[in-house]
Amino acid sequence: MKKEENQIAIFKGKSIRKIIHQKEWWFSVVDVCGVLTDSPDAGAYWRKLKQRLIEENSEVVTFCHGLKLEASDGKKYETDCANTEGMFRIIQSIPSPKAEPLKRWLAKTGYERIQEIENPELAAKRMRVTYKLKGYSDEWIEMRMRGIVIREELTDEWQKRGAEHGKDYEILTAEISQATFGLKPNEYKKLKGLKRENLRDHMDDLELIFTMLGERSTSEIHRTEDSRGVPKLKKDAGRGGRIAGNARNELEKELGRSVISQKNFKKNRQKNKLK
Repeated sequence: MKKEENQIAIFKGKSIRKIIHQKEWWFSVVDVCGVLTDSPDAGAYWRKLKQRLIEENSEVVTFCHGLKLEASDGKKYETDCANTEGMFRIIQSIPSPKAEPLKRWLAKTGYERIQEIENPELAAKRMRVTYKLKGYSDEWIEMRMRGIVIREELTDEWQKRGAEHGKDYEILTAEISQATFGLKPNEYKKLKGLKRENLRDHMDDLELIFTMLGERSTSEIHRTEDSRGVPKLKKDAGRGGRIAGNARNELEKELGRSVISQKNFKKNRQKNKLK
């Protein structure tokens, strides 16, 4: 199973976690309940509603699927999720004046995903616009987009060569990061003061370059040696990461400073606003 893509969407100022599963968006039921009810404990609301639906032999609950989403503590937990169709059925069970606007939002989001599958360039264009609106430079955006392509090529290789579970992808990614930067992704995020944010969205140019080098090197090793199975993929990941790590060390000697930075985009944006 290819590693799924976690994201956070915003509906009227409220966060709704979503994840790509089986090539479509699945949304956190708890988050949607929170948006519709303004309940102080959306989790409790959903548990109570779910129990009632089960007692009524409603088929609505069958639309839910447990998927791992990132929580506020930065860890991933299995969470009830539903696709657009399933979420429509759940929303019908919740009396709320926000139901119709949320249905339209879900429909639009789901339709955009279908468009992106049929024409991947649309996804890239939308992503560029999103980064631009957040204040990223054109140069950084182009580098980030290239990094996304390299990452997707690598995860495709992992999928073809024996990585089956999300944990496999986490282990392999951590192996590259450790060899490249001497830090696992969770340690790197802690260094930058991040929690739920995407680490790569807070890397500067050099950090992105060495990330890409480690991942691209790993892909090339996989292809050259026709690697199979997670143990071999892990060895390759360490080797690919060391190639990038050695290059990083050489550059740091020339610069007289570390490439690894505690800076993150949030801090940089705040500084720019103060100028």
